[in-house]
Amino acid sequence: AAAQHARPPLLYCISMAAVLLSLAVVNFASQPDCTTATVRNLAPEGAILPTAEWGLGAATGDYVYVAGMRGIDQATNTLVPITGFANDTFAVEARVRKAYENMLLIAADAGAGVADCVRLVVFVTDMFPHRAAANRVTRALWGDGPYCPRTIVEVDALNQEDVSPQQPLTG
Repeated sequence: AAAQHARPPLLYCISMAAVLLSLAVVNFASQPDCTTATVRNLAPEGAILPTAEWGLGAATGDYVYVAGMRGIDQATNTLVPITGFANDTFAVEARVRKAYENMLLIAADAGAGVADCVRLVVFVTDMFPHRAAANRVTRALWGDGPYCPRTIVEVDALNQEDVSPQQPLTG
């Protein structure tokens, strides 16, 4: 059992959608040692376009870092529309799912997926509806588990006013 924990985690992704989400993924596929590795920028075909001066992800040695992701549709490079009220647990689910999918696309570029995840951090503007949506999306993507450790943090605001509680939004 001790041998299973001898190598460091490979993928550490950060942030998400209506629910900025951070996803840490691990991949033990033959990656070079961190001490001799170079940095490889991750920008797979079909990924979102960065909204400012930042990269989508980077890999070095046994680690991959994915930048903050939101529920942005790659076809339009805009947030997935929300219908109804942002505090409705089902209204935000499509945006939450898209954020997870955006992060997983970056992770896949480094050879990692949900089974490799070692940590998940979700930032929400309203704990009740967004936690429920994150739970459903996590269950849909991870199946019956095992699930990685997760923390959900409620914040006052997200980038570009992404999902403000009590704000009616239409798609």
